[in-house]
Amino acid sequence: MRTVRKTTPDTSAPAAAAGTARPLGRALRAPGGLSLRLDARALAVVAALLLAALTASVLLIGTGDFPISAGDVLRTLVGGGDRGQEFIVRELRLPRVLVGLLVGASLGLAGALFQSVTRNPLGSPDVLGLSAGATAGALVMIVLFSGSAAAVTGGALVGGLATGLAIYLLAWKQGVHGYRLVLVGIGVSAVVTAVNGYLITKADFVDAARAVVWMTGSLNGRDWTQVWPLLALFAVLLPLVLSQARGLRMLEMGDDVSYALGVRVERVRLVLMVSAVLLTAAATAACGPVTFVALTAPQLARRLTRSPGPNLVPSLCMGATLLVTADWAAQRLFGADQLPVGVVTGVLGGLYLLWLLVTERRAGRI
Repeated sequence: MRTVRKTTPDTSAPAAAAGTARPLGRALRAPGGLSLRLDARALAVVAALLLAALTASVLLIGTGDFPISAGDVLRTLVGGGDRGQEFIVRELRLPRVLVGLLVGASLGLAGALFQSVTRNPLGSPDVLGLSAGATAGALVMIVLFSGSAAAVTGGALVGGLATGLAIYLLAWKQGVHGYRLVLVGIGVSAVVTAVNGYLITKADFVDAARAVVWMTGSLNGRDWTQVWPLLALFAVLLPLVLSQARGLRMLEMGDDVSYALGVRVERVRLVLMVSAVLLTAAATAACGPVTFVALTAPQLARRLTRSPGPNLVPSLCMGATLLVTADWAAQRLFGADQLPVGVVTGVLGGLYLLWLLVTERRAGRI
C-alpha cells in the first residue's frame, strides 16, 4: 500500500494570493530548520545588472576632458597607473562614480520599499513628496542662511525626515492604507513644491542660481566626503531592510492576512518606511533630487525577474545601473553640452511614467 501525502500551496508570497504561479528556484536548507529559497532567474538578473553597473562605471571613470581607456582605468584602480592617472581616477572621478552607484542603489531600494508598502506602482519618493521635502530643507539652508555644503546636506536630511513624518501622521487612521498614503503624499508634495518656489523667489541672484543648480540633481564635484556617509548609512540600512523582507512579502497580501500569519504589521511598516525615508533623504542630500529612478528601477527589476514580491536586491542593482548609465549618457551623448544627470533621468522617467499610467488605465486599475 502506498501512502499519498496531500500538500497545500505556499501562501507566503503575494503571487499565491493573486492566483499566479511562483517562479521556480532552489530551496537551500541549513541545520536548525532555516531555509533559503533562491530564484535562478533573479540571481541571473542581479549578476547581469552588477556587470552592467561595473561596465558603465569603468566607462564613466574614463570619460572627461582627459579621456582614459577602460584598460588604463582598470590598471589604475589596482595600482598600476602613472601619477597623473592615479590623481584623475582615484581623487576626481572614482568618488563621483561611487556616489552615483550608492545614490542609485538607495533610490532603487527606497522605491521598492514604498511600492511594496503602498501596494501601488506609483508609490515612489518622487510621487509621495519626499524628494520635494528634502529639497525644501536644502533650500532653507541655501536661501535663508547661505549655508555651507555640509549645512545644505543636513537641511536636506531634516527636510526629508520631517516630510516623511508628516505624511505618515496625516495618513494614519487605525493604520496606514496604501492608497491613502499615496494620496496624502501627492497633496504634501504639492504644498512643499509651492514652498520651494516661494523660497526661490525670495533668494538673491547668487543663492537662487546655486539653488537651481542643486535642484537639478548632479554628480558634478562629488568627492569622498559624500561617499563615506552614504556608504555607512547604506551598510546599516540594507541588512535591516533585508531582515524584514518576509514581513514585507506578507504585507503585500493585505493587513488581515499578515496579522493572521503572525506579522506585526505596523511595526514592520514603520521600520521599512523610516528606512526608505532615510535612504531617499540621504541620496537627495548627496547630489540633489534625481527624479524617477526610485519609480522606474523597481518596476524594471520586476519585469526582468518576472518574480512577485518586492525584489529588493534586483531593484537596488537596477537603480545603481540606471544612474551611472544616465550620467555616462549625459556626458557623452550631447556633445560639448554636458547635462546634469537629473535632466536625463527626468526625461526618461517622465516617459516611463506616462507609459505606466496608460498601462494601468487600460488594465482598469486607475
